[in-house]
Amino acid sequence: MTTATSTRELAHPPREEIRLEGVLHALSDPLRLRLVRELAAEGRELSCSHFDLPVTKSTTTHHFRVLRENGLIRQTYRGTTKLNGLRGEDLDALFPGLLDSVLAAARIQTERLGDA
Repeated sequence: MTTATSTRELAHPPREEIRLEGVLHALSDPLRLRLVRELAAEGRELSCSHFDLPVTKSTTTHHFRVLRENGLIRQTYRGTTKLNGLRGEDLDALFPGLLDSVLAAARIQTERLGDA
């Protein structure tokens, strides 16, 4: 894993170190899947404050960290705002169709069960 060089720079795994089991683990949590779905739907970077989650700020931070450390998102600071972007190109290069399939399955499940 790459290491951060300052307190404003976050560590992200290089593409070649992203592992399937880590991606699947990160996506297995309903809140993390919700974050990924929102990022995919928006198609752009979003600030942490954009997301309205029913958990504490520290729990939200934990979920973002799991997504970042497993290669699903890239987090960058712009001023004091932390932006989150989906690493779709990296994931598609490593696991073709996986992210699209998971997002489609999550959408179908939501339609079927009415989950948020």
